Amino acid sequence: MDSLKMKPEEIESESFRIIDLEAGDHGWSEYEWQIVRRAIHTSADFEYAQSMVFSDDAVNRAVYAFRTGTGIVTDTNMALSGISKPRLQKFGSLVSCYVADQDVSDSACSQGITRSIAAMRKGVAAAENGIFVIGNAPTALFELLRLVEAGEANPSLIIGLPVGFVGAEESKNALASGGHDIPFITNIGRKGGSNVAAAVVNALAILASNAQ
Repeated sequence: MDSLKMKPEEIESESFRIIDLEAGDHGWSEYEWQIVRRAIHTSADFEYAQSMVFSDDAVNRAVYAFRTGTGIVTDTNMALSGISKPRLQKFGSLVSCYVADQDVSDSACSQGITRSIAAMRKGVAAAENGIFVIGNAPTALFELLRLVEAGEANPSLIIGLPVGFVGAEESKNALASGGHDIPFITNIGRKGGSNVAAAVVNALAILASNAQ
């Protein structure tokens, strides 16, 4: 097949065919695999087939949150850019990233905290927000979990996929092992990133669009 002559949708379809073939008997449920497969697709990394973690009934609860127009907060503008807005507009969902806002910068400076922490606090303060998508900053995930434990936040869904060598793995372990009832999707290890986090959102948006 000549990839130079293929349409974008044909390239995606062929990519998924290759992923399905190479992944073999992966053990994920039908809907979980739609999410894991898209993480693999955006990263070309089959390790996600083993490292992804879903809380109980995470997909169904996530789809419900999407279909009810829950606001989405990301920790980076890269993730914000990677999320397909047309799929979410039909539900009335707004996608926001506050990390570059002037009031967030001022708050971070005055309190001696990172902008990622200040941005999470701003996101939690807005009642319409309930889906939090973290693909870069472990401090953002740690802060969100702190707010949950303090009873100051009750997200509908946490997608926690920060990447890096300092705090990333630890923050995801805290998400996966915490004594809370928040639906979550994460992975084990250092890998992650804004592109993967956005891919998970897009996969969920497709599932929400196809739900009856």
